[in-house]
Amino acid sequence: MSLLEMVAGLEEAGIRYIVVGGVAGVAHGSRRVTDDLDILYHDSPANLERLAALLASWHAYPRGIEPGLPFIMDAQTLRGVTLLTLVTDRGLLDLLREVKGVGSYARALGRSERVALDGGAILVLSLRQLIAAKRAAVRPKDREALIELEALLELRGEV
Repeated sequence: MSLLEMVAGLEEAGIRYIVVGGVAGVAHGSRRVTDDLDILYHDSPANLERLAALLASWHAYPRGIEPGLPFIMDAQTLRGVTLLTLVTDRGLLDLLREVKGVGSYARALGRSERVALDGGAILVLSLRQLIAAKRAAVRPKDREALIELEALLELRGEV
């Protein structure tokens, strides 16, 4: 995965998004390795059109689905799902319209944080938001990540 390439593409296309998941954890100091980029995207019609066009240019296809089956990457597809896991020419990308424990892009935006990245800056969930999301998740790997994220919060003196 080329994280910088994906983020640069999202930025150049003017996509409104917030980084969530493992990459957000790394931005806060987590040592956990992830192989995909998870984003919470704004679901306005204009943003969906830009995002769909970008993903189509990256040859996005649903992860875990047999190659070659009909799939149309467009704004309607993005409107119809709350979670879409994709393989692209740039790497693995998970799209979320809502994050359990946090909510939609509009709700998450006010508490997200800007993090410097390769000469620019991206929005990521705050450490507290990320912890809330991991607490709301049911996957064992999210529960395991909580230990480290809560320790990072304690190291910051924010407990």
